[in-house]
Amino acid sequence: MESKNGRMMRWGRTVGGVMAAAVLAVGTVWSAAGSMPQAHAAAGTGSPTFTDVKASHWAYSAVQQAVASGYVDGYINGTFKPEASVSRAEFVKMVVAAMKLDVADTPGKWYVRYADAATAKGLYEAGDFANTEAAWNKTMTREEMARVAARAVGETSKEDDKWMYLATKGGLIQGVGKGQLAPKGLTTRAQSVVIIDRILKTNAGGKLESDRYATGAAEILWHGTNIFTVMPEKFVTPESDWKNKGKSSIEEMWNEKNMTITSKDGLYQGKLDALIAIDLDDKNDPNRGLLPLDKLKWFNGYGNFNEGVDLYINKEKGNYLLYFKGKPVFNKDPKRYLTQNLLFFSVDAFDSPNETAMQNKNVLNGIAPVYQNDPSDTPMVIVPKTGTVQRSDNITIQLVTPASGSLEVRTNLLSLRGTK
Repeated sequence: MESKNGRMMRWGRTVGGVMAAAVLAVGTVWSAAGSMPQAHAAAGTGSPTFTDVKASHWAYSAVQQAVASGYVDGYINGTFKPEASVSRAEFVKMVVAAMKLDVADTPGKWYVRYADAATAKGLYEAGDFANTEAAWNKTMTREEMARVAARAVGETSKEDDKWMYLATKGGLIQGVGKGQLAPKGLTTRAQSVVIIDRILKTNAGGKLESDRYATGAAEILWHGTNIFTVMPEKFVTPESDWKNKGKSSIEEMWNEKNMTITSKDGLYQGKLDALIAIDLDDKNDPNRGLLPLDKLKWFNGYGNFNEGVDLYINKEKGNYLLYFKGKPVFNKDPKRYLTQNLLFFSVDAFDSPNETAMQNKNVLNGIAPVYQNDPSDTPMVIVPKTGTVQRSDNITIQLVTPASGSLEVRTNLLSLRGTK
């Protein structure tokens, strides 16, 4: 961690810069003459000792390594100022220096040579922010840091909101709390040296441990779901499935553009804010607090609801919950479209291998609807982690208009061949 009747039901389917001196503290202003701002270096030799970075500090090891490598230093008063903010120019200079990139002796402001080196390496692009002194002097945000870090290890993306996902998935960035990213948060000196240390380890062939909670949050931030982070083993398909469609990974098979569904006549529209997967066995899953899990029950598709048998999901082991978080945007014809304040959806996957056991003996061995008071009051399904089968040709997740016949419209959120 870095310091700081909403559905119709069908069985088996559910609808519903080189740093020669030091990095600067926050608030540095470039001089009119365009010279490099001055910072104080810590005195002494050997392993540095900083009064504000004790051995118990979360960034202690990275700070020691960074100072020993020479791309950052402390202050003459014996402090490192780990929580001081870092500007874009300062962070990029540290990365350039740590990676030992070629830096030309360019005239002008002190940061220009490092910005040029970063541009040549692909760490900075013109579309990131204006190549002006004022822009480079702004404090680096965590999402900007994620972008530079991901590029520094060779990642590419045309989607600006994907950088945080790539950085967290690769272990370059962790959360500031359980499942918290703070993308607009300001980058500190401690964070900077830790991330740079991870960049260097990755480029040296090392394997970093990722923060799964942060990665899941970043995946939602990117394209509106965390299913590929939380339950990747359930969404498996031949590589050719996504490569033949020009995708760089299976995650790109999720169709974010279809998270809004509109009826043919334009009288109904619904919007999926996020499809959230929750690991019900993980008591620390950050999304557990979104739902009253102790009150939710699963429906066996046969008769347990009508017979007054309550099958509580918290009594089951080895399951995921899929929560379709969203609601209708408008419904201009309640006579044609049902008016419940939730979304209709379909999940055609994860079928039961023994429907008789599921229906008659209440064995949760396949996907099942989840409800609280009646079988159509929650936009969720429960999915066993193991033992399910694929009966259909594809694994599909869809949004559906709340109507039947010619008024029904379906939009594909995901379609995979699977492993059938």
